[in-house]
Amino acid sequence: MTRHLNRLGHFCASRPWRVIGVWLVLAIAVVAASGSIGRELDDTFAVPGLDSQRAVDLLESAGSDDAGLTAQVVATPLDGSTFSDSSKAASDLESLHRAIAALPNVVATTDPNEAVATGMVSSDGRIAVIRIQYPVLEDLDASDLSNLQTAVARAADGSSLQIEAAGDLFFAFDEPETNVGELLGLFAAVIVLLVAFGSVVAMGLPIGMALFGLALGISSLSLVTYVVAIPSWAPVLASMVGLGVGIDYALLVVTRHREFLRSGMSVPDAAATAVATAGRAVLFAGGVVVVSILGLAVAGIPFVTAAGVAISFVVLIMVAASLTLLPAFLGLAGTRVDRFALPWTHSSRSTGDVGAWHRWGSHVADHAVPYAVGTTAVLLLLATPVLSLRLGYPDDGTLPESFTQRRAYDLVSVGFGPGANGPLVIAVDLAGDPAIVDTLSTAIAADDGIAAIGAVTIDADAGIASIVAQPTTAPQDPATYATIERLRTDVFPAVLAASPATAHVGGQTANFSDVSARVSDRLLLFIGAVVAMSFVLLLFVFRSILVPLKAAVLNLLSIGAAYGVLVMVFQWGWGGSLIGLEGPVPIVSFIPMFMFAIVFGLSMDYEVFLLSRVREHYLATGDNDASVIAGLASTARVITSAALIMVSVFLGFVLGADPTTKMLGLGLATAIFVDATIVRMVLVPATMTLMGSANWWLPSWLDRRMPNIDLDGEPESGAGAPIGTVAQAAAR
Repeated sequence: MTRHLNRLGHFCASRPWRVIGVWLVLAIAVVAASGSIGRELDDTFAVPGLDSQRAVDLLESAGSDDAGLTAQVVATPLDGSTFSDSSKAASDLESLHRAIAALPNVVATTDPNEAVATGMVSSDGRIAVIRIQYPVLEDLDASDLSNLQTAVARAADGSSLQIEAAGDLFFAFDEPETNVGELLGLFAAVIVLLVAFGSVVAMGLPIGMALFGLALGISSLSLVTYVVAIPSWAPVLASMVGLGVGIDYALLVVTRHREFLRSGMSVPDAAATAVATAGRAVLFAGGVVVVSILGLAVAGIPFVTAAGVAISFVVLIMVAASLTLLPAFLGLAGTRVDRFALPWTHSSRSTGDVGAWHRWGSHVADHAVPYAVGTTAVLLLLATPVLSLRLGYPDDGTLPESFTQRRAYDLVSVGFGPGANGPLVIAVDLAGDPAIVDTLSTAIAADDGIAAIGAVTIDADAGIASIVAQPTTAPQDPATYATIERLRTDVFPAVLAASPATAHVGGQTANFSDVSARVSDRLLLFIGAVVAMSFVLLLFVFRSILVPLKAAVLNLLSIGAAYGVLVMVFQWGWGGSLIGLEGPVPIVSFIPMFMFAIVFGLSMDYEVFLLSRVREHYLATGDNDASVIAGLASTARVITSAALIMVSVFLGFVLGADPTTKMLGLGLATAIFVDATIVRMVLVPATMTLMGSANWWLPSWLDRRMPNIDLDGEPESGAGAPIGTVAQAAAR
């Protein structure tokens, strides 16, 4: 592989315009194809086998309108009057209804003239709700949401009413806007690279490559949908991860390239050798990230798997760009890669850094017991809140008040109760027993968690009935989930015991509850699979039993600490206002899985960078303590620089408005920060010092049967002296 990577790097650096031209043509072709034949990204939360999905399937089979998406427009007089007292307000409400009913793809609406009879006006007469029924998701697109928003804006212009809108349609098609925080995160990454490289040109190369690769990767996702239905929110996650790993991988290659230039190599040879050495680490690290994220398929949740495919695809493009486009940029920059150096940089900085880290490593080794015990205690303390982890999905009440969905949510809660924002749609397969509907409706209404029963429809031909029930509690309230479970386990069996009919609880709230339960059931299996894979990979790479075992335990500690921080900030509300949270929210059901998959892959980078250098020193000297100190000293700068870049990029997403994006950004930033500081710089050297030569113990029978995975790379003959390990290369 080293020879092939060397030739690839030499070709790209020797013919930069040709390689850049190929990437440009590819980008133009992808953007053009995406715009002309690309498919809309998908937003279905369908999960086969869930009770809520059975409800949807049952209603769809009967052609019921209740199987489709809904939206609701909420109106209230601006002067505080009631609709019965103000003819102007009543007239404006009627005009609003006509405008909405005339929109394309609107199947049905509630009529304000019949609002009191149907319970769509609050008891005080001040708040009215127009419920809008749409077809199923597959028959809609983003233009339907745009049409609704336009109609509401026009109706509100000069109206006597405050008009707000919310509902499933917004959840399906309302895409988050690029926020200033993402740009700030990118700016912070620029600063870190400037400090790390001390050169404007050297800094610009990783940023340019990462942005180009990200644009290409995100644009291509609408074409990937021909293979797998990509969720519309997946590009946000893919951007977050892709930008971070892209800059990180480029940091390694550029650092190595500059080292070889200073040793006297020509530009093409330096780029080729950098790709042949650091490129091997990029391939390994990128491969691990892709494999770990694709492991999300273990969850058995199609939209989670599809989002993992999207992230993995963008990571693969970043790996390809690091091995081809970046060396072309390096070849184009030539010897000018160190141009526009910062005034405070000097040649002895790297040596000083290594010396400082060597002293820190010696200090940790001399006090290994207190550092190992103390840092472990800190991580366990941070992870303790995980015991209170509650999976769910934030409702519109968690959005900022600047969002119309939040204002609509608040109006509905005031007028009709919090449960009106998350009605349950109960699908009943009558199986020849239509009389059971009345009995079932009465039993549902009698449950303590149900505030009211709404519309009950029966399709005699299809033998399907639907019952809309309003819970007494908000959509994200644990009591609502308890009500759903109680209906399924207590109410339905008691009523339907002597009937052939079956009933299923559907609706968005029930779907979120079921997805959360599925994730909870599969999370430990997923974590176990990922940890087992990490153990096997590190076993092959470092030919040791204790090293991969320790790595698995420490990865669990760092990710557990990040989970704990999420619980403290989002569930308990500690410091939530500092990042723009309106109040406590549950942890989004699929966030822990995404976090574990992503952080595992990224932390493996740092693990390999550090331990490969430690192992090299140990094989050369046989002195475990000295090897740990030397390995830490030679890799600390690249690990901390790479981690700072990751943390900067991830924290930028915390400043967005969407709580889910905030959650993933803060979780990833915390996990990477903990992993690169407390774990890699303190806990790893302390524990490796305590374990001594046992770190590298491997039974001889296993050693003979294991394949060799060599992350070390040497340049082609004549290109220079042997390189050593990638970690050594990246650290200089």
